[in-house]
Amino acid sequence: MNPLRVLGIDPGLNTTGYAVLEGQGRRPRVLEAGVIRPRAKSPLEERLHELFQGLQELFSTWPPAAVALEDLFSHYRQPQAAILMGHARGVICLAAAAAQVPVAAYAPAEVKKLVTGHGRAGKEQVQRAVALQLGLSQVPSPPDVADAMAVALCHLTHLQREALAG
Repeated sequence: MNPLRVLGIDPGLNTTGYAVLEGQGRRPRVLEAGVIRPRAKSPLEERLHELFQGLQELFSTWPPAAVALEDLFSHYRQPQAAILMGHARGVICLAAAAAQVPVAAYAPAEVKKLVTGHGRAGKEQVQRAVALQLGLSQVPSPPDVADAMAVALCHLTHLQREALAG
């Protein structure tokens, strides 16, 4: 059986973290991880296009079996952030659909709980937990990369549980 490849994505309009993980079981391996950073001063439509192009490159270089990303989260003090993240999530879903790759979305608290054991874990806790679980020599940075790894780990864990139950 070929190892499963999952592209985890932490959506953002300024910085989109991504991580390509492969394998199931105790320790999946990281094939690629980084960020896509559209030019901040560009108009919205150009930034979205840059994000889409970066995602297309990822899909062609590291064809995943699935994409995992966090559900949209909104804080009442920062509704604009949720709207901008919604734009990025839409582009991510479009890129996945164009590549015919299914998308799984998880609540941020679910991802944090699975990776750290606590649904309200901070960024540093997530970074340390991901480094430990993936056997990395240092914590992934920036935190967007760790979040992408965490959501990919979450999806791999869900798939493993489904396989054991089914």
